[in-house]
Amino acid sequence: MTAAAAPALVDTVVIPLLKVVVVLIATLTAVAYMVLLERKVIAWAQSRLGPMRVGPYGILQPVADALKLMIKEDITPVRADKFIFTLAPILTMVPALIVYAVIPFGSQVELFGRQVSLYITDINVGLLYVVSVTSVGVYGIILAGWASNSKYPLLASLRASAQLISYEVAVTLTLVSVVLAAGTLSMVGIVEAQRQSGVWYLFVQPVAFALVVIGGLAETNRAPFDLPEAEQELTGGFHTEYSGMRFALFFLAEYANMIVVSSVVTTLFLGGYLRPFPNVAALAFLDLVPSWIWFLLKSFLFLYFFIWIRATLPRYRYDQLMRLGWKVLIPIAIGNLVVTGIVKVLLLSAGGQAHG
Repeated sequence: MTAAAAPALVDTVVIPLLKVVVVLIATLTAVAYMVLLERKVIAWAQSRLGPMRVGPYGILQPVADALKLMIKEDITPVRADKFIFTLAPILTMVPALIVYAVIPFGSQVELFGRQVSLYITDINVGLLYVVSVTSVGVYGIILAGWASNSKYPLLASLRASAQLISYEVAVTLTLVSVVLAAGTLSMVGIVEAQRQSGVWYLFVQPVAFALVVIGGLAETNRAPFDLPEAEQELTGGFHTEYSGMRFALFFLAEYANMIVVSSVVTTLFLGGYLRPFPNVAALAFLDLVPSWIWFLLKSFLFLYFFIWIRATLPRYRYDQLMRLGWKVLIPIAIGNLVVTGIVKVLLLSAGGQAHG
């Protein structure tokens, strides 16, 4: 290998692989401790302590849970479709992990004597990639319910497919409003558009923010929209027949999707890795905090909101769930998109006249 080829190899192979490994390990670690955080927060909301036995204050509980799932017997029902029964949890987990390829966690850091961006890649259709990949995960739920050859998982998978279709329409229409405001589909471009405008899109698109939050809860099957796995009705839903590591994959996928939704909302509406009020010179001292810490802090606050919702709100009935999606969220999303388009056209025409 020539001396000129070595730096190119580092830039095109070594650093991207290092980013992938770091993001994967960080995500799996975050998923493990998200479970502990959720159990603790819900316990505090109910005046309990939560897990306290394993390690100081229960901090090693995720390790114990992982060991339990690894050594637990992995059972396949006799009449199940064995190949699809195994494929389903993999098909649910993989999309939840590969979405992180386009999420920007920070601006730049110095590594190996060069400036390295804190994201795996930046493609010009990053938001479209996120919407497309996250939509694949529901196929794993549908296949799990069908392959189990059991009535409760099948009912759960039908619920999941109807729920995803209903809320994905509203969320996708809402995201178009954000694209109109930013003028780009790139995730990094949307963050930089917020830097240029000097204001988070939470304040520019508050209706879109509310719709994406509600849709994100529904698409990740989280309370109060956890109908596909309602224990009181469906004894666990689509993963009723699963155990061992295959059940663990469903568990990983659910919490990884929670982190994905938090990261996407942070990127689109909360300025991503930008500090608060990035154009205000009086707050320049906040730049001492690394950009990736701002991103993690915003995402953590949104994840806490996820857990807080589960601890406080009761589950919707299924007819209420579908009515909210089709009769409330979709009309509001269409109206928000129309208003955003009109305002954008008026601003562009006003800018053209001022320039002329």
